[in-house]
Amino acid sequence: MFGSLNNMLEHIKEVELETIELSKESLMKLSTFLEKNSIEIDDDVATALQYQDIISQQLSATIEAIEYVQGTLNVFKHAFDEDEKIASQSMGKLQDKLESALVKAKDRKSAFKGKLENTDEDEIEFF
Repeated sequence: MFGSLNNMLEHIKEVELETIELSKESLMKLSTFLEKNSIEIDDDVATALQYQDIISQQLSATIEAIEYVQGTLNVFKHAFDEDEKIASQSMGKLQDKLESALVKAKDRKSAFKGKLENTDEDEIEFF
């Protein structure tokens, strides 16, 4: 699950990085065109160019948020894996102890049963 989520976040990050690059290329081509043709921009075009820059900045902020989430997920996954490993080891130790206790209980039962089988019925023993 963690791997799938991380892969999805990584894909979103790559798409956003590509979008930022396309936006930069677009801005550079537009700027070159305006300069080459000596075209002055009006307030609306200046606002549009600022919007394009704001969009790139927002995508960068989203990438930073994704990287933070990925880091947090990696820490959680590591802790989860370690906890799972510790739990598995503890269950193994518990199983070993239970099996040992069962063997001892069976041995005691056999020992007690053996004493009952080896006694003569006519014989009474006093303490």
